[in-house]
Amino acid sequence: MSTHVNRLGEDFPRTGLPPTGTGVAVWSLDTTLDVVGGHRVEDALPVLDADERDRAGRLLRAGDRHRYLASHVGLRVLLGGYLGVAPQEVSLVREDCPCCDEPHGRPAVAGGAVQFSLSHSDDLAYLAFAAVPVGVDVEALPSAAAVADVLDALHPAETAELSALPAERRPQALARLWSRKEAYFKGTGTGLAEGLAEPYVGSGPGPAPVPGWDLRDLPAPPAYAAALALRL
Repeated sequence: MSTHVNRLGEDFPRTGLPPTGTGVAVWSLDTTLDVVGGHRVEDALPVLDADERDRAGRLLRAGDRHRYLASHVGLRVLLGGYLGVAPQEVSLVREDCPCCDEPHGRPAVAGGAVQFSLSHSDDLAYLAFAAVPVGVDVEALPSAAAVADVLDALHPAETAELSALPAERRPQALARLWSRKEAYFKGTGTGLAEGLAEPYVGSGPGPAPVPGWDLRDLPAPPAYAAALALRL
């Protein structure tokens, strides 16, 4: 199933109502923009909460700080549109971790009216919104060294698939595979705590079925791969 990716730019988006049932809305954002959803990025600290401001303040590189601010301003603009409140009035919390029950699991909106996921890689961010748990991931193509580093940590069938490819095709295949895994991990809230081997998602043109989840590849610019995981 193909999923349309909306584009968030400088102007306020017309977001409408949040997705219901198994519906999902996906947005992309160029995180080098100076203005996102009507907010100048470098003047947008008042839009964020204390935790976001603290995280931004700990980023030493100006480019990293700008990308972080842009993606979180975009998140709040979109959530505010879905919830019918100002971006700064969106209350973000952390769910309990499914592995240890500590409060460092999936980021969430207080009250759970909308589920969301945010991912960024280089100068690109993807954001997904749904009525059920959702994970989204975007990945720039990895280097040959990065492929070699993770090859043996994957599901044995995935390791075999990548090893059988010519070296020049492995980065694209790994980017597809990695975005699928990360989208699933973000949807479940486990992150990388349980390793990279499970579930098997495959590295081919389409993802392998994952019980209980709708796993889809998303349209992405050249040199990127992106995927979405939506709980059924």
